[in-house]
Amino acid sequence: MPLHLTALADPDESSSSRRLAWLAADAGVPVGTAFLRLLLKGGQRHLAEIDVQVHPAERRRGAGTALLEAAAAAAREDGRRSLVAQADAGTPGAAFLAARGFRVALTLTYARLSPAEADLPALSALAGTPHPGYRLVEWDGLVPDAFADTYVASRRAMDDMPMGAVDYGVVVWDLDRVRSAAGAVASRGELLYTVAAVDDASGAVVGFTELVVPGDGTGDAVHYGTAVLPEHRGHGLARWMKALSIVRACERHPGLDGLVTDTADNNPHMQRVNDRLGYRPTHTAHEFQLDLTPTADA
Repeated sequence: MPLHLTALADPDESSSSRRLAWLAADAGVPVGTAFLRLLLKGGQRHLAEIDVQVHPAERRRGAGTALLEAAAAAAREDGRRSLVAQADAGTPGAAFLAARGFRVALTLTYARLSPAEADLPALSALAGTPHPGYRLVEWDGLVPDAFADTYVASRRAMDDMPMGAVDYGVVVWDLDRVRSAAGAVASRGELLYTVAAVDDASGAVVGFTELVVPGDGTGDAVHYGTAVLPEHRGHGLARWMKALSIVRACERHPGLDGLVTDTADNNPHMQRVNDRLGYRPTHTAHEFQLDLTPTADA
């Protein structure tokens, strides 16, 4: 019996993206899946993200290719020009993407900090060191109303984040998107912690770092964005914020195994921040990109 693809209804939709899904089956037995996320916000409507997974025992039989072709066709039909995917370096997934026309557009180094090996007294001292003109604030989940407007405005600090050759566009943040992102974390049963730097003179948020912790406080926490507005860089705010984030996570969740972060290879500043905080590299991953723009003779 030939491979059969079934398009699935996926309820994972928000104001910033919607997702399509396919199931591949052989003789009625599921062998793989594909998820295609179509980004909806202004500045990213050209982009789609794909994740194809095939059971190891079922690989090299065409399931992955069929799933990828179905997802790519749907992305083209929706007017997308770029399709991106991530895979760890040296894995079958990376080889699969490269063989099907994807190119490496960005290389990421993943690093991990084990609480058992962290120098918590030094991190606490760093977190408590005054930075004249600035103060740190913290919150769980959604940003408090008092900081909402300037926190949303501070998200532009991510606009010049090194993205290699990825056609990522411009992420447009508003309060709805911030709320949606926090809601997505909560819906998974996870905990979102934010530490922000506030400019004393204006009372505005000028930098932030986010950490997502498993709901039961065990396993690995994951750092999301860390950024400082360009006009406030050079004062050590990124390391200051991240140090407090680490200390708080270890205090509140003694069962954590580690804290994980990833940094683009062309972002040496953040690599230095992570190195000085005690993070140690674990592996490398690539962001792959496929150009979906029709050829001239298509």
